[in-house]
Amino acid sequence: MSNLLAWATLLATAGVLALLVPFALHRTHLLFLARRAGRGGVEGWEGALPLVTVQLPVYNEAGVVERLVDAAAALDYPRDRLEIQLLDDSTDSTSQRAAGRVRYWREAGVTIEHIRRDDRSGFKAGALAGGMERARGEFILILDADFVPRPDLIHRLLGPFRSAEVGMVQARWDHLNEGAGLLTRCQALLLDGHFFFEQGGRCAAGRFMNFNGTAGMWRRSALEDSGGWSADTLTEDLDLSYRAQLSGWRFVFLPEVGVPAELPEDVRALEVQQRRWSQGGVQTGRKVLPELLRGDWPLAVKAEGMVHLLGHVAYPLTMLLGVLLLPSALARRSLGLEEWLVLDLAVVAAATGSFLLFYLSAGRARRRPWTSLIPTAFATLALGIGLTAPVSRAVLRGFRKGPRDPFVRTPKRGDGSVRYRVSGDRVDLVLKLGLTAWMLFSIGVALRLGLYGSLPFMVLFALGYGWLGFGELRERLDIGSISTPAGMPAPTLS
Repeated sequence: MSNLLAWATLLATAGVLALLVPFALHRTHLLFLARRAGRGGVEGWEGALPLVTVQLPVYNEAGVVERLVDAAAALDYPRDRLEIQLLDDSTDSTSQRAAGRVRYWREAGVTIEHIRRDDRSGFKAGALAGGMERARGEFILILDADFVPRPDLIHRLLGPFRSAEVGMVQARWDHLNEGAGLLTRCQALLLDGHFFFEQGGRCAAGRFMNFNGTAGMWRRSALEDSGGWSADTLTEDLDLSYRAQLSGWRFVFLPEVGVPAELPEDVRALEVQQRRWSQGGVQTGRKVLPELLRGDWPLAVKAEGMVHLLGHVAYPLTMLLGVLLLPSALARRSLGLEEWLVLDLAVVAAATGSFLLFYLSAGRARRRPWTSLIPTAFATLALGIGLTAPVSRAVLRGFRKGPRDPFVRTPKRGDGSVRYRVSGDRVDLVLKLGLTAWMLFSIGVALRLGLYGSLPFMVLFALGYGWLGFGELRERLDIGSISTPAGMPAPTLS
């Protein structure tokens, strides 16, 4: 390796690490903010109960729609103060399944409306906006198709709205199928970290936080004052959240209130979700950050907003770091700078350790036993690395101007009577398998040349890419696992 190429490789590696480490340390910062705040009780609503509209946006959710309607109808709230809207844009058997449950509950005295549109314009944002035009509630509770609220949810979310400046109250997500496999256990840690520490830390410190698209309640006037739902990003929830807080509304997160939901059990279903969140997050950043940075907000709020909205940039940076592990080690040997490897490895280990601390703390927040938590935390680290392949391309598309990608909902298993063929991008599969091969090659070279210091990180990257790459390949070959009602083709999500 020429000296020029070696120095360029080392400078590139140093640059990637300099950008990545702050993202890792930022999560640790939020963890301590959340822990310092602790958990406080929330007082209930005072006076006459307000009218609440529950919106249930669904699209091709045949496996879960009946469970959703039943759970919403079972909410413990006076029937004359509650209305339910099933916002159904489905093109499969979902509508037929839902119609029977809607009819049943309407006959039982529940105010429930089955709303169908002529087209799916605006996707979820369009459905919610259409429902708002017909809604009568002072407060709007939104529940996605795979959520199963407990009966007391409305009462528990109403308390913070006693303060007139509160525009949205968010509950945490609980997990219906965490024990389905390693993939779901790792997702549970990721989500618990997000809710307990990211959402908890932002709320406690007075930073901007986000409505998570579901399991949260809005004050109707906050929605209207902020311009309502918009479909110009893939994360309409994040977009509206920032617009509302820029308009002066305050958000509250209640870590003690949980709403059970289903986790994706398939690699491609998880990647559909993560690509949408990442691309939409960048799109939202491009849209709202200029106003935030120009506004009269504290520097801490602006800095948090930047890290929050542009945090997905860490995905392509992490992927680049993995690619550079071997070239960087070879460059040091070529330049006779192998003693400096200790410094770089210490930086990488610090970033890795920060994430591990975050995941372990998330697991302990649920009181998971150490014997299962420690290996799951390491697996979660590998999962995050594996996701850098498909998500990095989505992040780059988020920076692109022009027509945006369509909204693709996350497929759910539900009762198992309907399975969906998720038509994933073959480029992502090739990229994951290619990165797996590169990491295995890097491990082989490192073993042969005695570059042992880099080996643990190479192995971690190889495991992450191999897990998701071969996992998707298995799903593509496992055609028999997809079942649908007799006589119906399996719906395709593209």
